Amino acid sequence: MSAKAEQMDKATEPERRSMGRLNPSGHVPLYHQIFLILRNRIYGGDLSEGDLVPGEQDLTTEFGVSRITAKRALNELADAGLVVRERGRGTRVVKRPPAPAVTSSIDGWLENISLMGLATKAQVLEFEYVPASDDITLALELEPGTEVQRAVRVRWLDQEPMSYLVTYVPAEIGRQFERSDLDVKPLLHLLERTGVDVSSARQTISATLADSEVAGALSIHAGAPLIEVRRVVCDSRERPVEYIRVLYRPDLYHFEMSMRRVREESGPRWTATTTPSVPADGG
Repeated sequence: MSAKAEQMDKATEPERRSMGRLNPSGHVPLYHQIFLILRNRIYGGDLSEGDLVPGEQDLTTEFGVSRITAKRALNELADAGLVVRERGRGTRVVKRPPAPAVTSSIDGWLENISLMGLATKAQVLEFEYVPASDDITLALELEPGTEVQRAVRVRWLDQEPMSYLVTYVPAEIGRQFERSDLDVKPLLHLLERTGVDVSSARQTISATLADSEVAGALSIHAGAPLIEVRRVVCDSRERPVEYIRVLYRPDLYHFEMSMRRVREESGPRWTATTTPSVPADGG
């Protein structure tokens, strides 16, 4: 069977009878769906260091897939550095999964990863000045056609591509730093270096699927789920100075929210609690 045929492996009748959590009609290949399930078991603690991972026959029985699909899922785990496969001894979880997930409070920005002792780097993929599209014009409160700086980057965590960032900054601000600056400093720091007094932001969090371009940049498959954050950053005069769209791999980035129960005249309700601020990366 060719690699392309394996990737597009469709569920046979036995597979359909016990598909469980797999989606045979989705865009994500079956072997990669199994890989994601097994990876979650490892990161979630269901499978610990040294534990045997279900073998090809076990996965065939559990998910109702072909043996070649099960084998490819295990090979992907090995390629990700999560397991070691030994002939005659099975597949075991390695000592340390390579890339622990970064956790950020849901009411905050991306915390400064360097403070967490994690190795990160950014890679600039695109850098240009373009007329603002209608949605960017609206987000940054600009006149139609105003020039903006557009940059596309990938942020890496422990040698794993973690996030795909697309940022827009008014040209008069963006021209005060160079493309090379974005390779070494977070955009928020560059904005402040130009004299922008960053004061507030509003953001939305949702889910989306990776298109082929994003999938290639993040080393995932097209159709893989992603966390999507859209944020408008404002200065102390409430003037928008940055619009950013970030796509996070959910296995490497988590959001948390602290809540408490309060009682009011209208009845009890949950309210979010504010966590101590941490210097923000800001993309």
